[in-house]
Amino acid sequence: MYRIILFLVLIALAAAGAAWVADQGGDVALSWGGWRVQTTLPVFALALGVAIVAAMLVWSILRALWRTPERIKHARRERRRARGRHAVTQGLLAIGHGDSTAARAHADVARRLAAQDPLALLLHAQSAQLDGDREGAQRAFRAMAEREDTRLLGLRGLFIEAQRADDPVGAVMIAEEALKLAPASTWASQAVLGFRCAKGDWSGALTILDNNLALGLIDKPAYRRQRGVLLTARALELENVDRDLSRESAMEAIKLAPTLVPAAVLASKYQSEAHQIRRSMRIVEAAWLAQPHPDLADAYAHVKLGDSARQRLVRTETLAAKAPGHLESGLAVARAAIDATEYARARAALAPFIAAPTQRVAMLMAEIERTEHGDSGKARTWTLRAVRAQHDPVWTADGYVSDRWHPVSPVSGRLDAFQWQTPLAALPSDKGAAIETSPFEEAMLAAPPPRRVEPPREAPADVASPPAAQDNSPAPAAVVEPAPAKAVEPAPAAPAAAPVPPPLPAESAPVTAPPLFRARQDLPKTTPASIPQVIPLVRAPDDPGIDDEGTSDEFAEQLTPAKAQAGGWRGFLARWGS
Repeated sequence: MYRIILFLVLIALAAAGAAWVADQGGDVALSWGGWRVQTTLPVFALALGVAIVAAMLVWSILRALWRTPERIKHARRERRRARGRHAVTQGLLAIGHGDSTAARAHADVARRLAAQDPLALLLHAQSAQLDGDREGAQRAFRAMAEREDTRLLGLRGLFIEAQRADDPVGAVMIAEEALKLAPASTWASQAVLGFRCAKGDWSGALTILDNNLALGLIDKPAYRRQRGVLLTARALELENVDRDLSRESAMEAIKLAPTLVPAAVLASKYQSEAHQIRRSMRIVEAAWLAQPHPDLADAYAHVKLGDSARQRLVRTETLAAKAPGHLESGLAVARAAIDATEYARARAALAPFIAAPTQRVAMLMAEIERTEHGDSGKARTWTLRAVRAQHDPVWTADGYVSDRWHPVSPVSGRLDAFQWQTPLAALPSDKGAAIETSPFEEAMLAAPPPRRVEPPREAPADVASPPAAQDNSPAPAAVVEPAPAKAVEPAPAAPAAAPVPPPLPAESAPVTAPPLFRARQDLPKTTPASIPQVIPLVRAPDDPGIDDEGTSDEFAEQLTPAKAQAGGWRGFLARWGS
């Protein structure tokens, strides 16, 4: 709108100026050497305007001709740059969907057409990483680290490559350099923080944590938790070196992170040594309500030095009542009850978890069976069941399982990564139950059936009783009969010396002799394995055979296979030569 108004105003001014010039009278004479030109003022003004326009047009044409080579060069450069950016775009897309061949081809095109483009360097480095060319990736990242605009990105790539090459010292040096260039870099601060924690430099780690809070990299709750973790690690390390600093660190840590189990255990220990029993119990109870843990139960049971086992049992039951039905509550009560020789209370505490026991539950049951009744059979059964039982919660971080708590993960260097949970490898799946019972375990854990005492049978006077045989002696061949067929056949006639039984009705089943061994009712019946048929060895008439060897021990390990006798003409020559 404003442009239209301005254009109309300019046209009006031009028209007014032209009208004013046309209204002016007089002549204009121009004399130059022997030339003389005389004309009116309006014609002179029109000729002057035409001359000015022509001069401007000529200047524009000359200027365009002068700048034509530069424009051609600039156009070629822009076309190369456009082709290079297109190659970079296509290469990054190829890296996104994992096409290493296309990514490498586009990276070569981008490096040829736009070698100084930061994205071309990034494409070259990532394509080398996708191909597994670590040397090429490192060269590309070094080239990026030497430039001012891509220095931080190049250091980040070199840090990743150092981690892949298992070079922690080089990785930390790169991270420290990146932290100097950009203190707000999250990955650099985390890497340096993890390295200082691995070295045990807790003061340096706390300094970095304070800088992260000042730069706004972490919020206040995360800062309090991580500072509590670092203080707990320092307190545990200085427990036997500097007790005062360790106690001070533990008490500050429990204020910042009251649910941190190692901090609660250590702070409770120091409070117990200072005879602050109620404060020590409150520290453990607060952590127990958030996460029941066996170390908390042990610290709570021994909060008073010199107490008897029964007093520790009563105190442990008080703590377990704050988390009823939890596995750690039952295990803590059972452990204290076993120490106090209260086996009935231990069994009652473990009763809800026997159906699907964990390893600690099974081992406690084995200890109860061994110490209460001296039943080594049931103890071994529970021990065998513990081998295949579900795993108990442990300290895990990034798939790494540890027997004790650590402030950082040894896999990723992440602070406060260890959690008290069941390891992933021990979780049940839909392929089968986590606990597979066996008939042996069921038979051992079941109550034995009552024995039925039968009166001895008296043999007839006219039949001589055979001598008593051992339990493991084979039955005589006369009593072994083939398996009965489906069709009922008449029984063979009894020997003359045996008494003839009275005739039975036609509808009643035939009387069979009582079995020599009676099967147990508490064991499941298994189908006997089929006995392979014996294949007789048939030799040729002219085969003299081989000498009988001595009886070999079937349990002796044969290092080399026995050499068989050669057959054919080779065997004939061997026997003839011998």
